[in-house]
Amino acid sequence: MSYAFTRSLGFFSALKKVILSTKKTNSSLPLPFAVSAMDGNSSCALVLCGKSSAENETAKTLKNSGALKLTDNTELSILLHSESAKPIKEDAFGVDSFMNSLSTNRFGRFLLWSPRLPSTHDVISQNFCELPIGAVCVADVQYKGRGRSKNVWESPKGCLLFSFTLQMEDGRVVPLIQYVVSLAVTEAIKDVCDKNGLPYVDVKIKWPNDLYLNGLKVGGILCTSTFKSKQFNVSAGIGLNVDNEKPTTCLNTFLRELSVTTYQFRREDILAAFFDKFEKFYELFINQGFQSLEELYYKTWLHSGQRVIVQEKNDDQVVENVVTIQVWQTRKLLDELLTQSLNIHAYVHERVCTLSYDINPTKICYFILSGSDRNLRVTFMDKILGLVFIKDMPLSLDIQKLKNVFSKNV
Repeated sequence: MSYAFTRSLGFFSALKKVILSTKKTNSSLPLPFAVSAMDGNSSCALVLCGKSSAENETAKTLKNSGALKLTDNTELSILLHSESAKPIKEDAFGVDSFMNSLSTNRFGRFLLWSPRLPSTHDVISQNFCELPIGAVCVADVQYKGRGRSKNVWESPKGCLLFSFTLQMEDGRVVPLIQYVVSLAVTEAIKDVCDKNGLPYVDVKIKWPNDLYLNGLKVGGILCTSTFKSKQFNVSAGIGLNVDNEKPTTCLNTFLRELSVTTYQFRREDILAAFFDKFEKFYELFINQGFQSLEELYYKTWLHSGQRVIVQEKNDDQVVENVVTIQVWQTRKLLDELLTQSLNIHAYVHERVCTLSYDINPTKICYFILSGSDRNLRVTFMDKILGLVFIKDMPLSLDIQKLKNVFSKNV
């Protein structure tokens, strides 16, 4: 269903201000993929909507309070979805369609939507304390989207661009939430395929937070957190190429190439399916740990089953298939590994890497085991607890001592 605004002059003026604020871009990207620039005097409109009457009351309160803000002197106009009546664009995000498909108890039930924003992630993180937990912000276009390490994330029309809030108490597992989010995205896509009788669009997870389809990146995850009042306030942002085949490829391009259906993925369907999957995965993750999702994550991991050649110095090469993932978080295991430091050479698709790593006793170990001897493909969580793989990240272990540790702990 197309989104609709109110006919009232005040709301029409707010929308007009957003549209007229658009300026021509100097981007080198070909149109329509170049995102128009907006200066500090530009304005944005946010439409608020709730799944229930209580959540719609929250929307009214937020509108009347004027509590929601944007940085960079960007003027923000707040509108209520319940007051809307006049269609704007057929390809705008369908708020009603999304809400009608949503079946969660907490996540996604409070929505902020805008035709264009600097960044959904910034809206969520900057207004975190004003929003209910599980609130989601969706934009049709972003002009200041960002990825990890402050990288720019291209956010053209056709992307599913959203960020949402959650709160966690255990800081040790906060960095793992990006893997739960990634897994929920891939499983949501499969769920939409199932419901529409489509072959699976097999999107894979590439460490630590990229989504790949047929060897090309189609999405990414960004999770940030702050600590306040003994809680970690987590803002999770997702960008997924649904109907924009540039700059890489997208889900609908893949479907068209299959030539088996005229169905096209809709952002609203994927978002509703995502929150359904995420809510279930998150409950498992909090109550049972990441181990409860480990097998499914491994099946979705881009590098699963990859053949590698591992060689200690002055030793024969060993070819292994990665077969499973195991997790140990015991202090005993860490203590036994603390003093180990050996360079290991890894040949991945004929590419050699020299690997080394200093183990810190406060870090959690993630072991990717290969072969029946469980002797290699070992990875560690780094200081931000990001998964590290042998292909392109460091590692340091004495393999024989590692075997001894495994024999004691397995």
